[in-house]
Amino acid sequence: MEGTLKITKNHHKHLNNPFPSTPRSLPLVQGTLSFDPQTVPSHQIFSIGKEFKSTWLSKNGGSLSISHQSEPNRAIWSTNPGQAFVSAALAETEVEESRGSFVIRDRDVHFVCNHQIIDEIKVINRSDYKLYSESRDFPSGYDEKNQQKESKGTQFPVLLITGRIFGVNTRKKKIQSLGLYSDFVENEPSISAKYWVFFDQKSSNQIGFHVKIGKPNPQFHPTRRRIGWPRYFSKGRAIVTAASTDEDDVLVNGDGHKDFNRVCLTYTSEANERFYGFGEQFSHMDFKGKRVPILVQEQGIGRGDQPITFAANLVSYRSAGDWSTTYAPSPFYITSKMKSLYLEGYNYSVFDLTRHDRVQIQMHGDSIEGRILYGNSPLEFIEGFTDAIGRPPELPEWIISGAVVGMQGGTDFVRGIWDKLQAYDVPVSAFWLQDWVGQRKTVIGSQLWWNWEVDTTRYFGWQQLIREFSARHIKVMTYCNPCLARVDEKPNSRRNLFEEAKELDILIKDKKGKPYMVPNTAFDVGMLDLTHPHTASWFKQILQEMVDDGVRGWMADFGEGLPVDALLYSGEDPIAAHNRYPELWAKINRDFVEEWKSNRVGKEREDPEETLVFFMRAGFRNSPKWGMLFWEGDQMVSWQANDGIKSAVVGLLSSGLSGYAFNHSDIGGYCAVKLPFLKYERSEELLLRWMELSAFTTVFRTHEGNKPSSNSQFYSNHRTFSHFARFAKVYKAWKFYRIQLVKEASQKGIPVCRHLFLHYPHDEYVHNLSYEQFLVGEEILVVPVLDKGKKNVKVYFPLGETCSWKHIWTGNLYTKQGSEAWVEAPVGYPAIFVKAGSLVGETFLKYLREYDVL
Repeated sequence: MEGTLKITKNHHKHLNNPFPSTPRSLPLVQGTLSFDPQTVPSHQIFSIGKEFKSTWLSKNGGSLSISHQSEPNRAIWSTNPGQAFVSAALAETEVEESRGSFVIRDRDVHFVCNHQIIDEIKVINRSDYKLYSESRDFPSGYDEKNQQKESKGTQFPVLLITGRIFGVNTRKKKIQSLGLYSDFVENEPSISAKYWVFFDQKSSNQIGFHVKIGKPNPQFHPTRRRIGWPRYFSKGRAIVTAASTDEDDVLVNGDGHKDFNRVCLTYTSEANERFYGFGEQFSHMDFKGKRVPILVQEQGIGRGDQPITFAANLVSYRSAGDWSTTYAPSPFYITSKMKSLYLEGYNYSVFDLTRHDRVQIQMHGDSIEGRILYGNSPLEFIEGFTDAIGRPPELPEWIISGAVVGMQGGTDFVRGIWDKLQAYDVPVSAFWLQDWVGQRKTVIGSQLWWNWEVDTTRYFGWQQLIREFSARHIKVMTYCNPCLARVDEKPNSRRNLFEEAKELDILIKDKKGKPYMVPNTAFDVGMLDLTHPHTASWFKQILQEMVDDGVRGWMADFGEGLPVDALLYSGEDPIAAHNRYPELWAKINRDFVEEWKSNRVGKEREDPEETLVFFMRAGFRNSPKWGMLFWEGDQMVSWQANDGIKSAVVGLLSSGLSGYAFNHSDIGGYCAVKLPFLKYERSEELLLRWMELSAFTTVFRTHEGNKPSSNSQFYSNHRTFSHFARFAKVYKAWKFYRIQLVKEASQKGIPVCRHLFLHYPHDEYVHNLSYEQFLVGEEILVVPVLDKGKKNVKVYFPLGETCSWKHIWTGNLYTKQGSEAWVEAPVGYPAIFVKAGSLVGETFLKYLREYDVL
């Protein structure tokens, strides 16, 4: 919004504050609720569609709750009695950007409408909907197109709540530390606005909500005769505006009356309620007590782990990230009290869970849309959520049959490693050759040429190499992303894709209308404008040439770095488009996969093993619909909690709760650091333990990392080769079960790897688990070793399980529910358990014996 947005670029700052402050944000907004007793009854129940109802109670200041008809006494959403549940503000926004990392700050708050008046609560039937939507009581600009969109799929009746929100126009004044409080004289005009809240049934287990705020009105005078009016209004002075946090003071200024750009929806939470989900998160499983920003971006280097966070922030502005930074967030959660909600749209939002008794969603914009889910278990919520947003297709068996070997080095080097893999009898599904485009030297080491064609010098005989592997039923996978580098200095390029895209005018633009050169590590790139109608067909042709050579999969990298001041063909707000960009990127790749398959003929068209597969790291709410497979991005080659092997487990489980059914990490991690006084290099022990972990994820894929020569590799020596072969066979031994789980995920959205909360939601001990252990399906319990030098682990056997757990290496049975046990876990023998007597467990053990692992 003009005059309220400031964008700061920090790409090239070479010396920075290594301890950056927490971004200042709009504090949790609190205010009172009042209503007109002449139009709002003291107690009434309203129907919403066929399956839901809402109950209004006027006692204790008034509250609203929503429940399902099958459980009328169980609220799935409710407001705090006497407290405003709709509020709004106008605040200045600053976005700081540096190489894919973004920080959104709230600066001066010009006014806050934190008090709410309910004028009317009513139901609208289908016959009345068009008539009512044409009245002046509907939101400004709510035209016929909006009406049709709103009513599509809606089951009537719809519940509509109307009224006003207001706050007092205060003199600009420093807010006191005890809260954003300021005195006012009663006869001064206040700021107010109309609001509309719709609740409508979307399906048998989802109810939609839509909060819309009207234009600010500076000439509103509150009256005192309304029930629930705070007693301090009768004294001529009042405490109004938002409650403060412990962060820096905020200024409130009533000058000027632009449109609102913050809308808040507040509702109840229980003190001991746990909040899970929010997409792929790397530091926490439970978010109660935190403010969770929903913004796609680089995860960062270190994310709070020291001393690497200090060093990363020092040399590159905020490049370390923090506990909340992630490639693939989602505005969705499930709680331990069996409540669930998600937001629609793509605007930046924050879930404020810092108060024990409430949740506040703060949306950047003038409206909030979302859905409240009804269910009795986490599995029901995931199934309902993914039914609405979409689910991935079944993965073909070829990518889940054996190791996906990540290699670089060119034709001869790959062939040499393949010979050794055969000698060690390693089951291999594919070779992933990310350097197929060639490498160049930069100030940070060797990097790829971002020009998506094969480098025929590095990979001479490219098509012959692919045919050789294909004859052994091994696929070749490559790498691409939606950015293009200049290749003027590349000696053997045949096409200059940057210049082609520039000529076609399909690159995002800067404010001058020229191609936006986006800084990325050691070079600048052009980024494809995925909103342009010609971009998809052009990029699909590049993919077509790649697969014509025989390639059957690729990493579709990046997608998280759209600059927030870019000019897009669509003309949309680039801040909202920023969160949508990775979904558009996934859709182009997915559309190509489907179109390629449909154009095949005969047996090739029907053969599931001819299915293409791409995997990606960036995503948003609907990405599970378009993405086929995800990986967790660039973890450190370390044992650390926020950005090492432990964070890879948290990311795996949190994303699984959020609809990302197929996910995995680079075996051994990716990011190595080699500085004079600071070294993070992949140790052999870390690599071996990461192999053990990854053998129980959807895909078993290696990566040499950003500094291959500094890292221990699977091909480093006899021990690493032997261990790699052993756990590729462990991975292969549960393929039969993995096929079942992949099918279930495509049908229900339920992840392959699961936090214990999904199957034991009422076990309090389980609520506290993060990376310590997880389930594969519901039949295999995995307790990985995630600490250096550790040779045993503490295992928890959950309440509510009727079977004993059988240790796969010793056959020992653990029968006591809700108990802990220390279990030996030397290298090569991680703590893995199956349900005693189960068909899955016994079949898994049978294959382990057949492969000489057990």
